[in-house]
Amino acid sequence: MPTAMSEQPFRDRNQAGKLLANQLSHYSGQEDVLVLALPRGGVPVAIEVARALGVSMDIFIVRKLGVPGREELAMGAIASGDVRVVNDRVAASLRVDERTIAQVLVREEQELKRREHTYRGDRPAPNIEGRTVILIDDGLATGSTMRAAIIGVRAHHPAKLVVGVPVAASEICTEIGTEVDEVVCLRQPTTLLGIGGWYEDFSQLSDEEVKALLEEFGR
Repeated sequence: MPTAMSEQPFRDRNQAGKLLANQLSHYSGQEDVLVLALPRGGVPVAIEVARALGVSMDIFIVRKLGVPGREELAMGAIASGDVRVVNDRVAASLRVDERTIAQVLVREEQELKRREHTYRGDRPAPNIEGRTVILIDDGLATGSTMRAAIIGVRAHHPAKLVVGVPVAASEICTEIGTEVDEVVCLRQPTTLLGIGGWYEDFSQLSDEEVKALLEEFGR
């Protein structure tokens, strides 16, 4: 069963991460635990979780496939390792044809590769096999991005897969809970019109800020 808390908004991603860490405290100090952040917004949340738990942390690149003209609405997502997830229900309801989906895929795959190089550089990807992996983002709207991350991480054979997010629509949180070993959603509104509405400060992060946060955590 997904774990939930009250319905109050968060001050910022850092506070959300600290509150999320409290609900994940049973993983504290375990050497096999690896926190994986979904950039960009998931990085400051994940850093607070990893710091509080005293565990390793890295990134897992996922790109949302936005509906043309309504890019905030995801019709799917891609992730590191050639993972592709398309929400056929969303695409069909908005009459997005296969050619348009293919064009979005090409563009987002280029951006995914760019981000891999920008954030990771020459640093190798972490070993996932046999570890407990906690996937962290700053919130889930349609869940497509997280589903792509779940599929991508599963391909590396983790021993256990956990999802932790500050906010997600109750239906999405329940659905994600059927795909992983454990899910923690601090806020579960019945309707989620936008993740940003659940943060007093939802400032967008630049690539440079993400890179700086990762380098600081590494030190």
